[in-house]
Amino acid sequence: MEENKTNGRDEIYSAKVKAGKRTYFFDVKATRSNDYYLTITESKKRFKEDGFTYEKHKIFLYKEDFNKFMEALTNTVNHVKHELMPNVDFTQFDHVHEREEPETAETTTKTSNGVDTELKWE
Repeated sequence: MEENKTNGRDEIYSAKVKAGKRTYFFDVKATRSNDYYLTITESKKRFKEDGFTYEKHKIFLYKEDFNKFMEALTNTVNHVKHELMPNVDFTQFDHVHEREEPETAETTTKTSNGVDTELKWE
């Protein structure tokens, strides 16, 4: 009999971001008691003699920590951008074509002038 790999934790939502040699996965999962949490996984492809393997690092983020986590992440990124590297144009690193569409998200948005724009994902 095949073992249930989710251990009763259904995946509700998933988004993938490709970033050079790394891929980040943002997954919302549910427990058996319908509580939700987020896993953030960094995956790096490593080549070996007989092929390749994926090295993975995972963070589990629970609902009671969402706001604290977002605040710390935002403050840290802003510190790097505005205090340590104020002369760097970070928009040069925006590569929309490398981001992956969330599996359950809409990809059409409206601009401030009311025009529909469809995000193109590869």
